[in-house]
Amino acid sequence: MWATWVVLFSALVHPSFGAETLNNTDSLLWGTYRPGLYFGVKPRLPHSIITGLMWFGTQDFQSFSDIRHSCEDGHHLSSYTWTDLDVRQGGIQVLKDPKNNVEITTEFLKVPGGKHGGSWAARIKGRPLKKSETSRNSLIFYLGREGLGSIDLEDSPSADGLKGTIHLSGMTPDLGEFKIRIEDSPDSQMVTKGQGQAQFARTSDKTQYFAVMLPDKELWRAKEYLTQAIVKHAQPQVDKYKDDEMGYTKLPDPSFILTLPNTAQASSNFYAFQKTFDGAFQFDVFFESSSAEHQLEASTIDNGIAAVRNSFDAKFQSVFPVPPESPQSLVEFSKAITSNLFGGIGYFYGTSIEDRSALDDNGDELENDDTDGMDDERIKKNAKPVLVPPRSLFTATPSRSFFPRGFYWDEGFHLAHIGAWDIDLSLEILKSWIDLIDADGWVGREQILGEEARSRVPQEFQTQYPTYANPPTLTMALAAFVQRLKDSAGVLPSELGMQQPLMGSVTSSIDDSTSTHLDPEVARNYLLSIYPSLRRHYDWFRRTQRGQIKQWGGRNPRARTEGYRWRGRSKEHVLTSGLDDYPRAETPHIGELHVDLISWVAYFSRSMRQIAEFLGNQEDEEEFRTIEENVLMNIDDLHWNEEQQLYCDASVDDEDESYHECHRGYVSLFPFLLELLPSSSPHLKPILDLVRDPKHLWSAYGIRSLSASHPLFGKGENYWRGPIWIQMNYLALRALHNTYAAEPGPYYEQAKEIYTELRKNIIDNVFKEYERTGYVWEQYDAVSGEGKRSHPFTGWTSLVTLILSEKYY
Repeated sequence: MWATWVVLFSALVHPSFGAETLNNTDSLLWGTYRPGLYFGVKPRLPHSIITGLMWFGTQDFQSFSDIRHSCEDGHHLSSYTWTDLDVRQGGIQVLKDPKNNVEITTEFLKVPGGKHGGSWAARIKGRPLKKSETSRNSLIFYLGREGLGSIDLEDSPSADGLKGTIHLSGMTPDLGEFKIRIEDSPDSQMVTKGQGQAQFARTSDKTQYFAVMLPDKELWRAKEYLTQAIVKHAQPQVDKYKDDEMGYTKLPDPSFILTLPNTAQASSNFYAFQKTFDGAFQFDVFFESSSAEHQLEASTIDNGIAAVRNSFDAKFQSVFPVPPESPQSLVEFSKAITSNLFGGIGYFYGTSIEDRSALDDNGDELENDDTDGMDDERIKKNAKPVLVPPRSLFTATPSRSFFPRGFYWDEGFHLAHIGAWDIDLSLEILKSWIDLIDADGWVGREQILGEEARSRVPQEFQTQYPTYANPPTLTMALAAFVQRLKDSAGVLPSELGMQQPLMGSVTSSIDDSTSTHLDPEVARNYLLSIYPSLRRHYDWFRRTQRGQIKQWGGRNPRARTEGYRWRGRSKEHVLTSGLDDYPRAETPHIGELHVDLISWVAYFSRSMRQIAEFLGNQEDEEEFRTIEENVLMNIDDLHWNEEQQLYCDASVDDEDESYHECHRGYVSLFPFLLELLPSSSPHLKPILDLVRDPKHLWSAYGIRSLSASHPLFGKGENYWRGPIWIQMNYLALRALHNTYAAEPGPYYEQAKEIYTELRKNIIDNVFKEYERTGYVWEQYDAVSGEGKRSHPFTGWTSLVTLILSEKYY
C-alpha cells in the first residue's frame, strides 16, 4: 500500500514525475544532513550549499545569550523529535522550547526532478506552548556557499530591511543553477508593538538581513558571526539609553534592538534572514533546481507533507508492525524513535587527526618490551598527531546533542534498523564507511571530520590510532544483508553449486525502490565492490589485535594462534572494546586475552565466510571456516572457567602464569550474545541462569552491564558498571529469538521464558521513560530504570522499534 502513497506524493508535488523512480542516489542527495543542528539542510557534496536555523526569545535581553542553533542538553528543550521522516522524501520535526514559550515545527520536503538531485522545500512554523503567556521569538534562517559558484540576492537591499518574499539565485558546478525563495505566511504577525515602537516603525515589520563573504572553512561558525553582527549593530542603539547614575533605562523592546544590521557585501557567499514574530508564525523556504523546470508553492508543501506522512505511516505499519493490542501512544513512540534515527543521519567532510608514530614501516605495531599492557598511556605519551587530508562520510550518529559524528561501534546497530526500512540506504551508508578503510585495512573508530565536528569533541579524544580497533559491528549489517538476500531469493547461488547469481524465477520481483540490492546481480556487484577492502580490514583486525598465548604458562588451547587482546588499554579503561570502564584485570598486562574480542573475531569470521559463500569464493570460504572453528575452540579452551561456570578474560600473574579474570556482566555473555554457542552447549545453562538472576544481571528494566553483587557495581565513572544498555539487550533478545528460544535443545523453555520477560521489560521501561521525560536515553539506571546521560540518544536505543516488531538481524 505504501507504494500507492509514493505515487500520490509524486503526483502532488511534481506531476511530471510519473516515469521516474527513486531507485538511485539522487533521492539521497539532499537531506537534513547536519544532525548536530536543530535544523540544517545540505547535499552530500564536499563543497556546496549549507543552511541552518537559529532562534531566540525576545521577551527579554537575557534570552539572546542562549541562542538555539546546535542541539544542546543545556537548552532544556522539553523535547525535539522527528515524528515522520523518510530520508528519501522528507518529514516533520517538532521542537518544544518552554523557556521561550514556543513549539517550532520544521517540515522538510524533497521534490524530485531535473539533473541535479531535485528541489526541496522547508516550512518553519511555530505557536505558543502556553497561549496565555507572551511568545515572541526571533528566527534566523541562513545559507552559505562553499567552493565555486555564486549566490546573489535579487531584491534591492534597503537599510530598513526586506519587505515581502525574498529572492536569491545562484549556481555551483554540482548543483547547476538554482533559485531560492523565502515566503511568509499572511497570518504571521511580526513584533511591531513594544517599548520604543515609534522609532522602529520603519523596520519592525520587515525581514532583517546580513550578507558577507566568509572563508569556506568558517561557514560552520554561522552562529558566532551572526551573534557578533547583532551585538555590533545593537550596541550603539543601546548606548543611547545609558545613564551614568541609573544605568540603562527605558531600553526599547529587545525585538527592535537585537537585529541584523541590514548590510550586504559585494560577492557575498553567506546570507542570513531574520524574522521576529509575535505569537504564531510560519514561513517557507523553497530551493528550486533550474534543471527541474518546476516552481514550488505553499500548496506543494501542504500536499507533499500530507503525502509523506501517509506514506510513512503505511510503510511503517508494514515494516515495523506493533502488536495489535498496543496503545496508539506506543505506535507514535516507535515511529518517533525510528524517525529520529533517520534524522541523525549526516554527511561529513573534512580533515581528521591521526597518529601513526607507533607503527613500523610495514604498518605493524612496534614491538614493546614492557609487560604492563597500558598501550594507551604509552602511545599518547609519545604522541605525534598529524592532520590528514579531507575525507567524506555518510553515516548515522548516536546522539544529535552529544555525539553528532560517526562511530564505528554504533554504526552496525544503526544499520540493522535502517536496513529493515531501506536496504539501499543502509548499503549506501555502509559503502561510505568501507571507503574509509586504508591500505593497511584500518578505519578509525571515531570519524571526526572537519573543524565543525572537532568543535564538539574534547581534544584528548580527537586523535585516532591505527592500532586501535572497535567491535566490528559493520559486519552485522553485511550479515543482515546476506540473510535478506537468502530470504528474498529462497536459496543462495552457492547452495546450488553456481558461481553466478541466480536470475529469473528464483528471485521475486522487487517493487520497492529502496530494495534494489535484493536483485542477485546487483547484490553480487555490490559485494564484489567492497570485498577487497573488507577482506583487508578483517586481516588488519586479526593482525593488530592478536594476543600472546604460548609466551605464558598454563595456556594449552587446541589452536595455538587464536587469542586476542584489545589495544588501547589504560588502567581504568578499554575504550576500544566499546565497554569503556567495564572491570578488567586490575594490573594491565601485555599477556591479557579478552573474551569479548575473541567472540567478535569469531563473529567477523562467520560473516566473512557467509559473504565468500554467496560470492562463490570457495578458497576464502574454507579459510574463514577454519579460522572460525579454531576461534570457537579457543573461546572454550582459553576463556571458560569451569569452577565459576563463566566465560572470563585471561591475564598473567607475577609468576608468568595465566589465570582467569572473571567479572559477571556483559563481557562474560559475549559467546551467548553473538550466538556462538550451540543450543546444546552445557555452558548455555549457567549463562541463562546468570542472565535471569536478580542478584546479578536481571532487573525489571533490562539486563545490567555488571552484576549487582560485584564490588564495583555502580562505582567510579559507572558507565559500564551496572547501567542498562539497549544494544546489548537487543543482542541478547536476538540470540534468544533467533537461536536459543527457536531451536530444539535442553534449555529451550528457559530461553523462551527469558525472552518473553526481557522483551517486555525493555519495551515497558524505555517507553515509560520516554513518556516521562520526552526522550530516549543513552543508558538506563540499573536500580531505578531511569534514563541517564546523553539524550536524545536515538542511535542504538532506537532498536526498541525492532524489539517491538520482533525483527532481529
